[in-house]
Amino acid sequence: MSTQPGTTPTPEPGTSLAEQTHIAAGGDVDVIAIAPDSAEAAGILEHAKLEDIFDADTYAKAQNLISRYPQSRSALLPMLHLVQSVQGYVSQEGIAFCARNLDLSDAEVSAVATFYTMYKRRPCGEHLVSVCTNTLCAAMGGDAIYKKLQTHLGSEEKPLGQNETAGTPNEPGSITLEHAECLAACDLAPVIQVDYEYFDNQTEDKAVALVDALRAGKKPAPTRGAPLTSFRGAELQLAGFFPEDAQQYRTDVDGPSQAVETLRGAQVAQDRGWTAPAMQDVPLPEVEKK
Repeated sequence: MSTQPGTTPTPEPGTSLAEQTHIAAGGDVDVIAIAPDSAEAAGILEHAKLEDIFDADTYAKAQNLISRYPQSRSALLPMLHLVQSVQGYVSQEGIAFCARNLDLSDAEVSAVATFYTMYKRRPCGEHLVSVCTNTLCAAMGGDAIYKKLQTHLGSEEKPLGQNETAGTPNEPGSITLEHAECLAACDLAPVIQVDYEYFDNQTEDKAVALVDALRAGKKPAPTRGAPLTSFRGAELQLAGFFPEDAQQYRTDVDGPSQAVETLRGAQVAQDRGWTAPAMQDVPLPEVEKK
């Protein structure tokens, strides 16, 4: 490319091609100051060894997760949830923890943690409140609900932003607010989730009452799903860990999971005798054991 006319050694404004597609920042560029999150950028550029903040129980749970999969790297998603159950977010220490246990690089873990919105890169509140603002929920009032909660949890002058927290993160009564693209409950729009449990058919007034109850330390019963715990409690469940006691397990996870609206199509099919084609029984491929 460098032998062709109209090329430059490094990128320049205009239509010319460049020999290389990047250029190192000059010595006078403050790369921390121009980063979207200067505090996080400073941490990434810090070359000191990260402190190991996870206890023996967390390491034991990590090994338990690894034992569930033929290849250890397959345990990365639940292990990131495990990290969030301890810290309330995925920190650089959490990235390093997963990398050490799974024999991955920090970059490989970071690529996954920054791809999925369910992994938070800043500390969350006791509860995570997710407002669906996808098409149907937005049209049914989801956008208005989100804006109402932004000003209610923040102020008219400074509304609470996406993934920002009202209160001190991880402390009782603190709430992290986010808008979600789809919560898969269009038949019950608009919907809100608290720590991933559903609160259906919401209004602005209902949403305000809900977050006020959470801030007061109450745990309102979801419309469907298991009883509320906390964001970190939900993350431990998403990692795959539940009480060993059968009764406590049922208390933690049991709850109504259906609604009349959700089953209406199935009811119509039953009434009219509609059935789906039978599935073929196809054997699963053999998986090599570790």
